[in-house]
Amino acid sequence: MFDDLERPPLDARYLSGRLVRPGSLWTQIDVLADTPSTNADVAKAAAEGAAEGLVVLTEYQSAGRGRLGRTWTTPPRSALLMSALLRPTAVDPAHWPWLGLLVPLAVAAAVRRVAEIPAQVKWPNDVLVEDRKLAGILLERIEGPAVVVGMGINVTLRESEKPHPAATSLALENAATTDRVTVAAAVLRELEARYRDWLDDPRALLPEYRELSATLGRPVRVELPDGTFLEGTARDLADDGRLIVDTPDGERTLAAGDVTHLRTSS
Repeated sequence: MFDDLERPPLDARYLSGRLVRPGSLWTQIDVLADTPSTNADVAKAAAEGAAEGLVVLTEYQSAGRGRLGRTWTTPPRSALLMSALLRPTAVDPAHWPWLGLLVPLAVAAAVRRVAEIPAQVKWPNDVLVEDRKLAGILLERIEGPAVVVGMGINVTLRESEKPHPAATSLALENAATTDRVTVAAAVLRELEARYRDWLDDPRALLPEYRELSATLGRPVRVELPDGTFLEGTARDLADDGRLIVDTPDGERTLAAGDVTHLRTSS
């Protein structure tokens, strides 16, 4: 299953040597050959008392999940699939939804830096290249209190392997690198930096998010958690990360929803 020479394995020793150091957020990095879900693995470890900073990566994930119960499957070694354990106990839980924005922001920044492609963030937690989906993020609160941060980044996904026409990968975007170890190290560095900024000030990331947002200023259609829809223009983010949408019936501030970017009329 893992004999594709164009898709080399992850190097756990290298990642640990670069990232697990005194004073670092990252305390342990494990690489699994396969697993149903890295989020489930990290949640189990958290329940057993694992320290903040545990990271689990896998070469293949058989039961990965995205937002709204959707599945996330990719060919072995074609994606960067990892989950991390965070315990932001010093921050008011009212601000924890910002983690769902912080993580894709870190992924986009890392991709822009090492892969040299113009990644952007789609509210609440996707990473796009133009309107093609490069990465998805899934956060789960668990007892502790703690948060498991899961992410799937398409790296060498081929045209014939795309699960959806709107999907893309670093390879399909002609990225400067498709080395998963390089991308993983960059993502974890950017995530640590933004996480520390957020711990100091939960609103600190608003300017960067606005700069890299693919959603703000766009006409959108939003499916709300109750199954209803609204349309309008995504105008801004509130301080707590909620999306402010101007609709024909007035301003709406949304804490959750599935956003579709609409084309502007010519």
